[in-house]
Amino acid sequence: MGKIRKRFNKNTVICRMKKCIFLLFTLVLVNCKQTNYKNPHVMLSTSYGEVEIELFPENAPQTVAAFLSYVDSGFYKNSSFYRLLSNENVPPENNTGLIQGGIFVSNPSLLVRLPGIAHEPTSKTHLSHTDGAISLARNNPGTASTEFFICIGDQTQFDAKQSFDRLGFATFGKVINGMEVIRRIQNNVHEGQYFKYQMRILNIERVKEEVVSH
Repeated sequence: MGKIRKRFNKNTVICRMKKCIFLLFTLVLVNCKQTNYKNPHVMLSTSYGEVEIELFPENAPQTVAAFLSYVDSGFYKNSSFYRLLSNENVPPENNTGLIQGGIFVSNPSLLVRLPGIAHEPTSKTHLSHTDGAISLARNNPGTASTEFFICIGDQTQFDAKQSFDRLGFATFGKVINGMEVIRRIQNNVHEGQYFKYQMRILNIERVKEEVVSH
């Protein structure tokens, strides 16, 4: 009986060791998949699809903080893209320009109550209005808040020292997935610089922790 018990105990130990190794391997995989993004990401959901945007708080801390506060407050729920710039002589798939959106149409009373964000020009942030860049729309520097535009093709004329007042606009992030959605929105029916019908923004929300595995 003693020999049988000893053999049984040895097999039990081996079985438990295998289970521990399996659990350890599983935990390593899970931790790899839960690595955080270096920068915050947001998902812009539209009636044409989703657009994922990476924000750059190290470059434009005040702009990103303000934008995320609007996102977290739900300001962009049921808002819209309402303005565009495009070249009528260029085929849609090759067009450049921008689309502008925010709460100007959906919630103008809130817009006028919001304080302006301190201007962070590209000369300070070292960012540029390249293809996919998201930037704040403004009148005078320091008046920007919820309204933003997304560049289609490089639009470096909005950078500091190249814009009409040489102060430029405050870009603070970049589209990393979904530029085809932005182009589809831009190619909708418009009259001058404004869409004939509102291009719905269903919501903008933070992307939860997920990222590339090791």
